[in-house]
Amino acid sequence: METLESVTRVGRERLYPSLTNPHWLVLRRRRQIFQKWIERANERKLEVLDIGGRIQPYRPLLEGRLKRYVAIDMRATPLVDLIARGEQMPLAAEKFDLVICTQVFQYVSDPALVGAEIHRVLKPRGILLLSAPAMAIRDADEDGWRFLPCAWKSILREFSEMEIVSEGGNIGNFVRMVNASLHVFLRYRPLQAAFRYTLCPLLNVGGNFLDRIAPNRSDYFSTNYSVWARK
Repeated sequence: METLESVTRVGRERLYPSLTNPHWLVLRRRRQIFQKWIERANERKLEVLDIGGRIQPYRPLLEGRLKRYVAIDMRATPLVDLIARGEQMPLAAEKFDLVICTQVFQYVSDPALVGAEIHRVLKPRGILLLSAPAMAIRDADEDGWRFLPCAWKSILREFSEMEIVSEGGNIGNFVRMVNASLHVFLRYRPLQAAFRYTLCPLLNVGGNFLDRIAPNRSDYFSTNYSVWARK
């Protein structure tokens, strides 16, 4: 079983990624998007459900605003409260002000059912924050889905409001895919280490710079989306 120290370390790297992380561009942007959305929440003390909450990278963004934090996951870690599937959560209806579900939907068997379950456990006017890939390298046998904005509008059709945001510009997302692909292709650890501490940071900085000086209003090369939805 993973230790509290190890999952905390992984969560911290997800929230505040280093320039040596191949996914730095999207992880950095996701934190900024979630910070803005969390600030919108009117409730001062929130009851939060984290689906896929084995490392809880975004929990620190709620510091000082938590009344209760419940994490469910299929894998046990010191941070998980319930071992359960998103398609059938053993939770009463209308109990949570906020549901967080990041990088989980690609692994579930029925995304529409998970969306309906999230809607069920949220209080009226409750908020969902999620992220999921639109384009990514397959990383597990259970990895079965990719999602574009039209898919989210269908999956979350029971929600009254929705905002879908690309996690970065087209150039940054292209650079992220190059970084992630190179990291996979360089299978040997010495080569991966050399890449992460040389070319990877340069590509990250370059992608961020190009996104700033040449922003695109379209999202045709988005690799990941963040979604805000209100019940």
